Amino acid sequence: MTRVIKIRKGLDIHLKGKSEKVKTGISLSDEVGLSPLSFPGLTPKVVVNDGDHVKAGEALFVNKRCQSVSFASPVSGIVTSVVRGERRKVLNVILKPDTTQEFVDFGKKDVESLSRQEVIDSLLASGLFGYINQLPYAVSTTPETNPKSIYVSALRDKPLAADFEFELIGNENDFQTGLTALSKIAKTYLGIGRSQSSENIRGAKDVEVNIFDGPCPAGNVGVQINNTNPINKGEVVWTVDPTVVIFFGRLFNHGKVDLRRIIAVAGSEVKKPAYAEVVVGQKISSILSNNIPADNSHLRIINGNVLTGHKCSIDDFLDAQASEVTVIPEGDDADELLGWIRPRLSQYSTSHSYFSWLTGKKEYALDARIKGGERHMIMSGEYDKVLPMDIYAEYLVKAVIAGDIDKMESLGIYEVSPEDFALPEFVDSSKLPLQSIIRNGLDMLRKENS
Repeated sequence: MTRVIKIRKGLDIHLKGKSEKVKTGISLSDEVGLSPLSFPGLTPKVVVNDGDHVKAGEALFVNKRCQSVSFASPVSGIVTSVVRGERRKVLNVILKPDTTQEFVDFGKKDVESLSRQEVIDSLLASGLFGYINQLPYAVSTTPETNPKSIYVSALRDKPLAADFEFELIGNENDFQTGLTALSKIAKTYLGIGRSQSSENIRGAKDVEVNIFDGPCPAGNVGVQINNTNPINKGEVVWTVDPTVVIFFGRLFNHGKVDLRRIIAVAGSEVKKPAYAEVVVGQKISSILSNNIPADNSHLRIINGNVLTGHKCSIDDFLDAQASEVTVIPEGDDADELLGWIRPRLSQYSTSHSYFSWLTGKKEYALDARIKGGERHMIMSGEYDKVLPMDIYAEYLVKAVIAGDIDKMESLGIYEVSPEDFALPEFVDSSKLPLQSIIRNGLDMLRKENS
């Protein structure tokens, strides 16, 4: 029987520029780049050279610590460059796509007849296994881990987030095949929202469906785990994005790696917010072409969601796990006379500092300004108001800053990922980079326990 779990804490932020449910056609860009930075915790080893020709599905790089985990090329084409940063850190593997795409043939498989190990072996051989993440540590996982369960959240409730129900249209069979494949590995949970009505989500087979009713971040997989089957020390849970489940289904149903996905092109600075079908690693310039002002010097282009994505340029490439490209004002050209004392009816505040709360529910065109400087943490409980998890968020952040591993463990760091602190970061009156702090804490703990 499907459970309904009520989430009472959280915050829905209503922003201008939500994508209209219309799919626009976008041609494949002249360059495609796959970045190891899209896979947290990965130490990459590049296995191709400049000038090599690869098919879609061939490995571009592998996990240096577990070389059975490879990462497939999203397109067929010529490797034009391997971009490196400081200390030769791999930033991108860039390809020039072929006019006619070629795919490695992995063979169609009847997932119902496969064993657990056969499913894992198929994902490893195709270069898709690395898209599976794990808690604790919120990193790309390896086949050596033995998950007690697998979680998929089909509920995207962050501001301007892509609607997975719209993305699912035409991919229903592949989604179900992917869920069945995951259920062969471990018990699989599918989290959905109360308003999601698609029978392909509500009636999904081979998984336990849980309905989460409440404000953002009810769609966060960490919140769903915490409210259904919390992680204890020594346990591992795999988490899989619903789009990745479709990738898995295509592999088994069609025998090839097909990394096309539907993303939301959103934000107050986008001329026509809509959905676009693109390939993983597509160039941002091709996605935003003629859809943002010609002068983009005062725009914040975000690779991913407005809360959890990262700033990028028009020449960067779509992150492997991003479901949105968001464009908002940078705010560096804002010049408000007596700005701090004006009533600010067009600005948003969670603390009623602005009088906009008197105008009722409305959409806001927020910019990227922090509006204040970093300061000492105020123990006011403001994090707990928007984080529906059974942890003491402020004490956990302080323990991470202090580097106190014992306290971090006792305060529940094994259960969290950086995205769980996106809303606390938004409401934080101390202006601390909470997602970065939690990422550093998880990396510290992982290194200590390795």
